[in-house]
Amino acid sequence: MVRSAEAVHAYLIDQVNLMLRRLEMYGGEPALWTLFDHLFFLEDADNGVQDLHESWRARNAFTPTGVKGALQRHLPGDLGSALPSMYAEAARQRGWLRLDRTLTMDEHTHLRTSIETFVAENRTWRDVLDAFGEPSVLFGGTNPRYEKTLAYATADKSDPMVFFHLWNGSDPDTKTWPKHAEPILLATRYGTGPFAASFSFTPEGRPPETEI
Repeated sequence: MVRSAEAVHAYLIDQVNLMLRRLEMYGGEPALWTLFDHLFFLEDADNGVQDLHESWRARNAFTPTGVKGALQRHLPGDLGSALPSMYAEAARQRGWLRLDRTLTMDEHTHLRTSIETFVAENRTWRDVLDAFGEPSVLFGGTNPRYEKTLAYATADKSDPMVFFHLWNGSDPDTKTWPKHAEPILLATRYGTGPFAASFSFTPEGRPPETEI
C-alpha cells in the first residue's frame, strides 16, 4: 500500500520542523534542499528550490557554498544555528513552519522598535528572553552554554520574522571552552532587502571594518 499525497505532505512538514530546529542532526544545508524540493514538488512548484535560491542570490544572501557562505560574511562560521533561520523564513511563507509561540502585533512592534537601542550594548541569551520572552522558534539546542538563534514572529506572514543570533565558543587566547557562561548576542536580523542591511550588530558582534 502506498501512502496518499496528503500523508506524505504531512510527514514532510513534520520533518521540516524537526530539521530546522536541530539541523546539525540531519545533515546540514543540502538535506534542507532535498526536503524542500520534495515539498515544492508535492505542491506543484517544480522550480521552488531554485527560485528560492535565486531570490536570495539577488539579495547577496546565497553564494556557491549556499546560505552558509553568505552568513559567514557577517557571523562566525561556527554559528550553525543561523543557517536554518533563513530556510525557516521561506517555510513560514509556504505555511510549513509551526511556531511554538505567536507574538501579538503589539509585542512584535515593541520588539522591532527596540532593536536599535537593545543592540547598542552587549547582551546575553537571558537578556533577550527577559526583554522579549520565549521565542517563536528556537534553532539549536536548549543547553545554556551552546550557540543558538531565537526567532520571533506573529501569525501574520507579512510581518517579518526577527532573529537573534547568539554565539559561544572557545576563547582564542586561552583555548578554553566555553568562552562565555551563556551565549552572547552578536546580531539581530530581519527584513527582505539587501542581506547586509538586515543585520544590526552588538558591539561584540560588530565586524572589524565597522568598528567605531
